[in-house]
Amino acid sequence: MSRRANITRLLDRGPFNDRVIRQLGWSMAFIAGALNAGGFLAVHRYTSHISGVVSSMADHFALGELRLALSALLMLMSFVAGAMHSTWLIIWARRQRLRGGYGVSIMEEALLLLLFGLLGAGLSLHKGVFTPPTVLLLCFIMGMHNTIVTKLSRGLLRTTHMTGIATDIGIELAKVVYLDRGHPARVQRVQANRAKLKLYLLILVAFFAGGVVGAVGFKHLGYAFSLPLAFCLFLLGLRPVWYDVRLRLRLWQQQELALKDSSYK
Repeated sequence: MSRRANITRLLDRGPFNDRVIRQLGWSMAFIAGALNAGGFLAVHRYTSHISGVVSSMADHFALGELRLALSALLMLMSFVAGAMHSTWLIIWARRQRLRGGYGVSIMEEALLLLLFGLLGAGLSLHKGVFTPPTVLLLCFIMGMHNTIVTKLSRGLLRTTHMTGIATDIGIELAKVVYLDRGHPARVQRVQANRAKLKLYLLILVAFFAGGVVGAVGFKHLGYAFSLPLAFCLFLLGLRPVWYDVRLRLRLWQQQELALKDSSYK
């Protein structure tokens, strides 16, 4: 296989394999837990809990509290907008045969997290003015955050809310403890996917650990704790972006060599 063909194959395959996706899954879950805890300390709401947002919207609407119902609706729309934006970046990158769309989305999220830190600093001075945009920004960030790993894992993993993860853990644990004795020959044996179970447990523990670290960090450092979280996100996004840059440089060098060879003929 020629070097040019090998580069093309790498461009199509991308920098993500199962091991990288697993690492990204628990890493993003850790950061999501920290953001969720920090968001609660900032605005007294868990901005990743969209089930609760929709339920509160229904409750407020039923009680005639239209202003609060509208607030919940805007939170829902911001989360959806974040998911849409992240998906658009990923689709655009795929159309361009780039794999850095995931990385660009993560790095953009890091910048938005810095903006959250600035808005959070404003909360202490003008709470009534800065609270609504801070809440909506956090919902937007959470929508982006959840979409990245969801797209990479083809819907198998979530990182901002643990309802699905806890359900999957229960499903696999049921398979582990099920005594499959005397099963008919034509019926498939009940077998737990222990690799999945381990990953789901790791993501759940990472989310919890991130929540603890985030609560302690935001409590003692305030919104300055957004800086290390944004830096971690930036590093996670840098790998796929650098992958694309490196391959494009190699492809450009090959094209330059091909042009030089053709000029000598």
